[in-house]
Amino acid sequence: MERVKSKTVRRLRRKAGVRKRVIGVPSRPRLTVFRSLKHIYAQVIDDLAGRTLVDASTSPTKGAGSAGSAGGNCAAAAGVGKTLAEKAKKAGITEVVFDRNGYAYHGRIKALADAARKGGLKF
Repeated sequence: MERVKSKTVRRLRRKAGVRKRVIGVPSRPRLTVFRSLKHIYAQVIDDLAGRTLVDASTSPTKGAGSAGSAGGNCAAAAGVGKTLAEKAKKAGITEVVFDRNGYAYHGRIKALADAARKGGLKF
């Protein structure tokens, strides 16, 4: 149990280090991701206004923002990235700053980022 707790604490410390430098502004908002064991969530945030501009996830309870059902794999993460890019284009967002939220850039996080890039987002 202690290992799980320290793993989360280490991620939060990495997250804090990244958040000191990464700020979403209206011209280039922040794309942040959160992954749980079952789902993956992504949102584009304007930090100056303090509001979420676009969101997508694999969670079925999320409602209009959901992109699929099985969220614990790379294919689902890629679907979320594609959906997020489409929604961002509709909202007039073309450039974002990527915030990996303390997670390592591989697996589901990388799949989401690559799909968002293919969908037209620049970061």
